[in-house]
Amino acid sequence: MMNDPERIPVIIGVGQINDRPESPELGLDPPGLMAAALRLAEADARTDKSGNLLADLDSLAIVDQISFRHLGNLCDSVARKIGANPPINYQSEAPHGDTPIRLLNEAANRIGEGKVSMAAVVGAEALRTAAGLAALAAKGEDKSYNAVRNVSTRRDPTYAQAHGLTAPVDVYPIYENAGRAAYGQTFAEAQAESGAIWAGMSRVAAANDGAWIRKAVTAEEILTPGPSNRPLAFPYTKLTVANSSVNQGAGFLIASLAEARRRGIPEERLIYVGMGAAAKEDPSILRRDRYDRSSSMDTAIRRTLELNHMTGADFDHVELYSCFPCVPKMARRVLGWPLEKPATVFGGLTFGGGPIANYMSHAVVSMVERLRGGDGKTGFLFANGGYATDNHCIVVSRQPIAAAQFPQDFDYQAEADAARGPIPELEKDYAGPATVESYTVFHNREGVPSAGVVIARTPEGKRTLCHIDVADAGVLAFFMDGAVEPVGTSGAVAVDGERRIWRR
Repeated sequence: MMNDPERIPVIIGVGQINDRPESPELGLDPPGLMAAALRLAEADARTDKSGNLLADLDSLAIVDQISFRHLGNLCDSVARKIGANPPINYQSEAPHGDTPIRLLNEAANRIGEGKVSMAAVVGAEALRTAAGLAALAAKGEDKSYNAVRNVSTRRDPTYAQAHGLTAPVDVYPIYENAGRAAYGQTFAEAQAESGAIWAGMSRVAAANDGAWIRKAVTAEEILTPGPSNRPLAFPYTKLTVANSSVNQGAGFLIASLAEARRRGIPEERLIYVGMGAAAKEDPSILRRDRYDRSSSMDTAIRRTLELNHMTGADFDHVELYSCFPCVPKMARRVLGWPLEKPATVFGGLTFGGGPIANYMSHAVVSMVERLRGGDGKTGFLFANGGYATDNHCIVVSRQPIAAAQFPQDFDYQAEADAARGPIPELEKDYAGPATVESYTVFHNREGVPSAGVVIARTPEGKRTLCHIDVADAGVLAFFMDGAVEPVGTSGAVAVDGERRIWRR
C-alpha cells in the first residue's frame, strides 16, 4: 500500500435523494437532484474543521442522464448550484451503467497522481417528472415542454431490431435462457434462483431509507405473472426488471487521506478505495461469442480480486448490478458469492430504483453507510451497462487495503478480448437445419405473447435469427412450458412468406 496520505483515496461523504412530487411540475430536474445529493454528501462529511467542501472541490464528475436531454451538458449548471468552480469538471460521454464506478476509479487515480485533493461524483434521473410533464404537454396544458422526445432520427431497423431485439428487456432474456441451459438448471430451478435473488433484494430495499420501493415481496410474488406483474419477455416479468420510473439522485465525495484528516473527518467515517478493473463486450448483441457468460465480466471481476489480493470470501457485502436476473447470476458465479447472501446493499434496480446510469452511485452511498455502521469491513461493487456490454468493478473498505496502489490502469480490455471465443459469422438469410443457441418470447401489455425470436446456429456454426410463430401453440409451449430445454435442440429455419420462422 502507498504510505503517502496525500495519495491515498478515501470516501468522506455520501448523499442520496428520492423526490416524489405531488404533481410533475413540482419535481426537481436532474441538476436539482444532483445538487441536493451533493449537499447531503457535504453535510454527511461536515465537521468543525471541514469548511466548505463543495466550494473547495478540485474535480466534479457527472453521470450523463437521459430524462432531460435538452439540458445538454450539466457541468456548469451543477457547479453553480453547489457554489463550486473545480478546475476539473466533466460529464461522462454517455449514460452507461458502469459510469459511477469508472468515475470513482478516475477520482482515485487523480488523487494517487497528486492532481487533486478532493473530488465529487454525482448523477440523477427525473424520469418520473419527465414523463408527467410530457403527459401534460400532450394534453395541451404545457405546450412549451418538449424535454422528453425522441432525439434520434428514425432509421430502418437493424437485423436484430427487425427480429424484436431492440431494448434491454428484449436482449437480456437471451442471456437468461442460454445461462439456464449452461448451468444445467431446469426452468423451475432457474426461476427459483431469480426469485431468491430478487426477494432478497426487496428485503434489503425495505430496510433502506434511500430505496424507492420499500416493501418486501416473496419469490412467488416476483415470479407469478399477474395484472401488476405482467410478463415482458420470457421468462421476465415486471418485478424482475429495472424500475426506471423514479426521481433519484446520489453523489459522493472522495478526498486524499491527508485532506480528510486536515478537514477533521473522523477515521471511523473514512472508507478506503481499493483497485478496480474494467472491460467491455462488442456493442452489437450479435457480435458476442456466447450468451451464457461474458469474458469482459469475467475479466473485470477476476482482475479486481487479484489486484486487491482478495477472494469472494473476503467480502462482507456486495453490489451485483441487477438490471435483469441474468447479470447477478453470471457475476455471482465468477465471484463465488452464495445465493443465500444478499446481492445488494441498496435494494437492486427493481426495488432500490433504476435511475438509468446512476444506480451504482446509490450503491456506493449504501455501501459506505453499511460499512460505517460496523456491519462488516469490506465491500465489492460490480457495475454493468449497455446490453451486458460494460463492466467495471472496485473494492472499498473501512480499513486500508494493503494492495492498493494509485494511479492504476484499470483497462483490461486486451485481456478480455484474448479470453473471448471466436465470434460466429452472421448469415442473415439462412434457411435449413439449425440448433437453438438462445431465444425469447415477447408479450404485449395485456401479457399475451406477441412475437418471439430464436438465435440459432447453422451446421457450419454460423449465427442466424428467425421468428417464433406465436400462433403455433405447440411451438409456443415448447419454448415456454419448461417441459424440455429448448436451448441446444435441433430444428429448422423455414421461409414463411416474407418471414423466416423456427420449425421443430
